[in-house]
Amino acid sequence: MSYFFDFEAEFASSLRCIPMIVRYKLDVCGVKLKLLHWLQLSHKQRQWLVVTPCDTPEDQANYRQQLRDWVTQNHGSPPSDLEMPQPYPWTITTKLPEIIQQQLTKVPHHSLTVEKWAALTPLQRFALLKLSQPGHENRNFWPALQEFGLV
Repeated sequence: MSYFFDFEAEFASSLRCIPMIVRYKLDVCGVKLKLLHWLQLSHKQRQWLVVTPCDTPEDQANYRQQLRDWVTQNHGSPPSDLEMPQPYPWTITTKLPEIIQQQLTKVPHHSLTVEKWAALTPLQRFALLKLSQPGHENRNFWPALQEFGLV
C-alpha cells in the first residue's frame, strides 16, 4: 500500500515535508503541526504518523496524544489545536466547494463535476481542498487533478 500521492514523490522517501496523509490525520485530530515541529521529529516518528490508523475516535485520540507528547518533548510546548468545521468540508459530496471552483477557473480542460467529486476518496478530496488554499503555491493542484483522472 502506498501512503503517498504521485505528486508528493519528490519528498516522500525523505519525509522532509508533511505528506497529505498526515495532514489529513492532523485535521481529523484537530492538531496544527508546524513544519518546524515536523522536522524536529525523528524519521521513525514521522513514519509512525504516516502509517498509524486514524479512523476511529479512539485511534484519533491516541494519535493526537502521541503527537502532542512528541512535540512537547522536542519543542517544550504542545502544538496548537486546530478547529475544524463539522462536517469536514471534504465529506460534503453534494457540491463542489467554492475554493475548488475558484481554483478550477485557472485550469483548462478539467473534467471535475459534482459526480466525479463525490466519487473521489475522502483523502483525494482533502488533498484538492488543501492544494486550493490561498497562500498555498497551488503548484500540485494540476498534478493532483491529473493523478486523479480529472484532466
